Amino acid sequence: MLIRLATFNDIPFIMQLIAGVIPGMIASGNLQWDNAYPNTGVFTDDIAQGCLWVAEIDSLIAGVAAITTNQEPEYAQAGWDITETAIVTHRLAVLPRYRGRGIAAALLQQAELEAISRGIKTLRIDTNMHNQATQKLFPKLGYIFAGEINLGFRPGLTFYCYEKRLD
Repeated sequence: MLIRLATFNDIPFIMQLIAGVIPGMIASGNLQWDNAYPNTGVFTDDIAQGCLWVAEIDSLIAGVAAITTNQEPEYAQAGWDITETAIVTHRLAVLPRYRGRGIAAALLQQAELEAISRGIKTLRIDTNMHNQATQKLFPKLGYIFAGEINLGFRPGLTFYCYEKRLD
């Protein structure tokens, strides 16, 4: 598996990955993503900012994650000080046929490497309350549940927040 920064040429493949993930999310009651979000514009912005990472297996993009310092204002609902710089993982996804191979964990390890290289001691992530897989994965990787929030850009949905401290 190769973890690397995404390029603009990757966007069609990333959108295929997202199209492959959304039906399963919706079927499980996880309405975090739909046909409007995440979209090409969001991933284009991530790439332009140098924060979109992909996991490749046999030259195929099998996973994606935006590793940023962008915190939603609603993170304060979880008791977080959002003025504290943190590495925040957004838009984490793995092609269904590649699940169980450690791809999500490898992308979250990349987030940790980014934090270490920048001298940032806090990692944060949120997930839809119906995403059972991430709720099992995050604690295994040292993330601690911090609380629930509602995000203004995804009204009516509840998200669980997790944090990992490196100090």
